[in-house]
Amino acid sequence: MREPLLVLDTIRKNFGAIEALKGITFSIGKGEVVALLGDNGAGKSTLVKIISGGLQPSSGRMLFEGEEFQAKTPAEAKDAGIETVYQDLSLCTNVDVVANFFMGREITRKILGVPFLDEKAMETVVQKALANAGTRIPSLRTKVEHLSGGQRQAIELNRFVHWGGKLVLLDEPFAALGVEQTRRGLDMIRQVADQGIGVVIITHIMQQAFQVADRIVVIRQGVVAGDVERSKTSPDAVIEMITGQNLAGAGPAGQ
Repeated sequence: MREPLLVLDTIRKNFGAIEALKGITFSIGKGEVVALLGDNGAGKSTLVKIISGGLQPSSGRMLFEGEEFQAKTPAEAKDAGIETVYQDLSLCTNVDVVANFFMGREITRKILGVPFLDEKAMETVVQKALANAGTRIPSLRTKVEHLSGGQRQAIELNRFVHWGGKLVLLDEPFAALGVEQTRRGLDMIRQVADQGIGVVIITHIMQQAFQVADRIVVIRQGVVAGDVERSKTSPDAVIEMITGQNLAGAGPAGQ
């Protein structure tokens, strides 16, 4: 058993009379990749927003690194080491790789008492961080708008790891990427997890879940419909959890 990093205990979320989450309970271990699957409207995005501080639960609790925790804002979650990476990313496309990597954390040095950006020091740090992750960028001074989707994804993930991230939530991270870029992205997720970082990936593509996940958690209509080790299930079984229907046509799954 992996050491728990995040424990969700009976998380509920109401929007007026609508109960979007009806008591979600599962955990994420350190260095574990959990694929969060479910149909549109199942409650996946609501749950991710609660973990990342974008929404507050109506009831229930979270334990992060063994202590009760609930971020009131995304900034508070980020400070605790919880990062959310969306499909459209959070990079500034009109500045270069180094500026994005150090956004808000710039290295400065004083000349005659006046602080200046230490561009050389920052570039050295970024070069080493990307090299350690096997990421190749032709020039760190290239504006992000000129990079491929896969390269942008790599910068965001490497930035997260470098600054001490503990849990990363990936919301459909490869939806706009090609086959080769997606393969590299999946490899990078495993590299991130191998450093002891917990990873939650939301994806509609079953193949991606089975390629990268250690565990698969299925949410259906606001409840956990399945929580299984990837090696002990199959795509057909997961589809039955998602839909609630037996693929053999015998009615509801499990009947």
